This record gives sequence, structure tokens and C-alpha cells, in this order.
Amino acid sequence: MEIAIIISSLFLVLFAVLALYDGFYLHIFKYQLHNRTESKTEHLAHTIRAVFFPAMLYFLFFKQDSHTSFFIGLTFVLFDILVLGYDAFVEKDSRQFMGGLPRWEYIVHLFVNGFHFASIAVYLSIRLTIQNGEIIISNINQSQISSLFNLLIINLLPAAIINGSEGFPLAGLRIKLL
Repeated sequence: MEIAIIISSLFLVLFAVLALYDGFYLHIFKYQLHNRTESKTEHLAHTIRAVFFPAMLYFLFFKQDSHTSFFIGLTFVLFDILVLGYDAFVEKDSRQFMGGLPRWEYIVHLFVNGFHFASIAVYLSIRLTIQNGEIIISNINQSQISSLFNLLIINLLPAAIINGSEGFPLAGLRIKLL
């Protein structure tokens, strides 16, 4: 189990780094997709996915003491898959202004989504077992490795929340904090 935790952690870190590069640098600064009418839908899809990520981190990966939280996290994963499919569908039209999606950025998208879903799949293999024909949701043992995993999740959460909230004003959505 400890190797699986290390692998899931590695995939999470690789995902976070590539997602920051792709979503924040390429989309917002380099191509300024939020300023292009034809790219607003793609930008909104990326913003929604950026909001889903910290929710997945919290409910699926971090909050291990509740089955309800686990299912909420899985629900965010399902919604993320649906939004990813929609994002891939609109991307061709969104990028016509630049002659389509550059091949190297397409490769970045493959890796970023591969690492994202690999981290989830490996993590699910840790948490889910089958006993006597029933699926059992278990908590990660409180070992030194699992403590480091929780520390990683706690440190990823603030950056993920900031990254997700950055896209809202750019997507034309306004957030009013109380």
C-alpha cells in the first residue's frame, strides 16, 4: 500500500505542476483565452475543472473519516470527466484563431489528464477492496507515508483553491465574498 501512496502522490504533484503551466500560464497569460470570444467556453470548462480539483482533493483524498465525503469526492470526479469531455469537444473551435491546438500543447493535455486520473485510479485502488462480494471503503493506515500524503494534500489545497478562483473573473463570473 505504501508504494501505491507514493505513486499516487507523484502523479498528483506532476498533475499539479503541468496543470498550473497549462491552465494558468498558457491559457491565461500566453494565449489569453479568456479575452477571445471563441475561447470563452473552453476557458469556462477549465475554470470549472479547476474548481472541482480542490473539492476532489478535500473530499476524496483528504477527508478519510466519512463514506459520505468519499462519495462526494467520487461525484466530483464524475463531473470532472463530463466537463473534460465537453472541453475536448469545444477545443477545436476555441483554437481556430491560432490554427488549432498546437501539437505540443495537445501532448501536455494528454500528460496532465493522464497524471490526474492515474492519481485518482491508484488512490481508489488503495481505498477500495472487495471482501465477500462487497466493496469496502477503507481508510489509509496512519503510517509515516500516509502522514506525508496528507501533508501533500494539505499543501496542494490552498494553491488549487487560488488557481480555481483566478479563472472566475476571467470567465465573466463575479464572486462576492461576505
